[in-house]
Amino acid sequence: MVLSGLLSRACWTSLNYLLLIGCLLPPGTQGQEFLMRVEPKDPVLPAGVSFSVNCSVDCPHPERISLETNLLKETVGRGLGWAAFHLSNVTGDTTVLCSGFCNGSQLAGSSRVTVYRFPERVELAPLPRWQSVGRHLNLSCLVSGGVPRSHLEVVLLHGEEELGRQTVANEEPVEVMVTVLASRDDHGANFSCRTELDLRSQGLGLFQNHSAPRKLRTFAMPMIPPRLAVPRFSEVETSWPVNCTLDGLFPVSEAQVQLALGDQMLNTTVMSHGDTLTATATAKAEQEGVQEIVCKVTLGDESRETRENVTVYNLQGPILTLSEPNATEGTTMTVTCKAGPRVQVTLDGIPAAAPGQPSQLQLNVTERDDRRTFFCYATLKVHGETLHSNRSVQLRVLYGPKIDRAQCPQRLTWKDKTMHILQCPVRGNPNPQLQCLQEGSKFKVPIGIPFLVRLNYSGTYYCQAVSSQGTDSLTVMMYVQGAEA
Repeated sequence: MVLSGLLSRACWTSLNYLLLIGCLLPPGTQGQEFLMRVEPKDPVLPAGVSFSVNCSVDCPHPERISLETNLLKETVGRGLGWAAFHLSNVTGDTTVLCSGFCNGSQLAGSSRVTVYRFPERVELAPLPRWQSVGRHLNLSCLVSGGVPRSHLEVVLLHGEEELGRQTVANEEPVEVMVTVLASRDDHGANFSCRTELDLRSQGLGLFQNHSAPRKLRTFAMPMIPPRLAVPRFSEVETSWPVNCTLDGLFPVSEAQVQLALGDQMLNTTVMSHGDTLTATATAKAEQEGVQEIVCKVTLGDESRETRENVTVYNLQGPILTLSEPNATEGTTMTVTCKAGPRVQVTLDGIPAAAPGQPSQLQLNVTERDDRRTFFCYATLKVHGETLHSNRSVQLRVLYGPKIDRAQCPQRLTWKDKTMHILQCPVRGNPNPQLQCLQEGSKFKVPIGIPFLVRLNYSGTYYCQAVSSQGTDSLTVMMYVQGAEA
């Protein structure tokens, strides 16, 4: 406003000077050939400088050459037909007027002084923290100062690419805007603005001022929620997987994922492939009831979330026990299966009397029960669904050694210098040690492995199986014939 007032006053002052001169010129003198020259003629100067003005006339008898201006002036020289003046602190456009007399007639000449000033402020308005792809982005450049405005333009830039330009209006400050459609290619791009003061037509140059660049971050977030995969049911204190996936994210590396079980944040592993993000975690509930799993994906200033319920139950078993894990043959032992208060158990096909009641089985232990496996099945009805769990246990029976007489021959006839195997299976728990010794010589014949039969192997062998549960013995007669027999 101050600069505009100065320019207006300068224009009115120049007009008054010209009217005054026109009134002072006597009749018949306006068409004379004598001229008042003003140098420099119509200069373009930077604001705040000082410069000299020379007024001269080619009249043979000039008189009273002077300079009319609203600037501070000082006469620095004078001679026949000329005068020089020094003008200080030119801050705005103005007109200087040289005048004088020639042969009683007044002469005048003027020079238009144009001041230029670079903008004091060239600033691109802050960009949004995130800009959604496919939406319009308003770029705004704020400019303060800078004259002459008719030669001042503002250019909005994407990197080095020109988005638009506009001549600066006279208001102060001025805001120049351009609208662009944000795309994925704009992510990480620099935007800026530039002023161009073009004084090349005045014999000067093109002066540019740049704003600091601002980086834009664009993002794309699908409208659909993420896909959350969790089991419908889970047992108390049992770990189960959580999987959350969302497609169409950009940039996927900037997305953040939160997986939570109720108020508990889960330790999440995030992976991405292309525009797809996958988050996985392991959850474990400590209480029965319906628990909520939440997957929330955030990108830019938007988020999408999905919630799923997991019913947490407590089978409390089944617990399968043996009264004697290692029972001795001939004793009586009990197998018991039990579970929680609402759980139905079935032991080896025998159901309990009612949910919450145990199921038991008693038996007199025999050798045939060794390594017998007992199975217990538990079922629990939760929200119309029947849930299952099972356990198994193996019984070991301790019994004494027993040589299999059906497979261990008591009489053998072999030939000298032939290969044979003495097969004599024995069973028992714990596993018994079996050896067959020749009567008298105590020679030990191999059992279960090939050996070379000799004549002196003939005789009676005493085979004995020994374990902590007792012994079992068998006599084997071996007759070895000579090779010629």
